[in-house]
Amino acid sequence: MAENTPANGAATGPVENAAQLNLQKIYTKDLSFEVPNAPQVFQSQGQPNVELNLSQRVNTLAPSVFEVVLSVTVTCKLEEGTAYLAEVHQAGIFGVSGFEPAAQEAVLATYCPNVLFPYARQVVSDLVQAGGFPPLLLQPINFDAIYAEQMRRRAEAPAAGQALNS
Repeated sequence: MAENTPANGAATGPVENAAQLNLQKIYTKDLSFEVPNAPQVFQSQGQPNVELNLSQRVNTLAPSVFEVVLSVTVTCKLEEGTAYLAEVHQAGIFGVSGFEPAAQEAVLATYCPNVLFPYARQVVSDLVQAGGFPPLLLQPINFDAIYAEQMRRRAEAPAAGQALNS
């Protein structure tokens, strides 16, 4: 029997401490939809003002296993009143191992929300349409840019504190 070795003679077994990321589960953790001014809101005229708020949190479930929850809140206002409020907490369970701590933090803050966002966007669209409003398709979000901005602010915060103490 022939062995499975590459031409250079190196073994082809699993690499120890190689970075691994796997998606174990995606689910909707919580959702709500409110139309506080129904049915009057359906007779309102005017340009809707849609506001989007995003947040996320990471919960450690076990060593190298994390729940990432992406919260998406959409508020639509017409004139002075709220037309609707949609809130979705889309979650996923991710296995993350073999990363340096900074790289692991980046994966949990960028890659995981990127995986979850299309699901949250679809749930929001379905809720809005089922609520009697025109479909709402949220634009893609650049979680890498959001994370980079958070890191920049975090780096500036200690520098600002040192300047105040000098």
